[in-house]
Amino acid sequence: MNEAAVPGMSEREMEIANLLRRLNLSKPIARTLACLSCDDEITSRDIEMKSRLRQPEVSIAMNYLRKKRGWILCEEVKKNEGKGRPVKLYRLALPLGDIVDTLEREIVEENEMLMENIVRLKSYS
Repeated sequence: MNEAAVPGMSEREMEIANLLRRLNLSKPIARTLACLSCDDEITSRDIEMKSRLRQPEVSIAMNYLRKKRGWILCEEVKKNEGKGRPVKLYRLALPLGDIVDTLEREIVEENEMLMENIVRLKSYS
């Protein structure tokens, strides 16, 4: 990852994050997903710095996106010095378009269920 790009989220990343927030994703999940969508591979530390999220927020978002959704892949890379913990690099497992399609299907299903409930309630009035 280009270190010069780390200080903050780009306009594109902020727009993606804002749109994801409007789809009822939490702020940490939306920002994390936005950072991942614009970079090939990124560390959680870089996500923290770009998104201005704290480490626990990024960790929770990563666990949700990786374990519950399966949208993120993780690869451990040894440091050059040979000491210390390996660095984890994260990337999207699916293109952002496929993730948006999944969100769209879920929202449509939820809205159809809500409409069915409204129709049933109207039948009682």
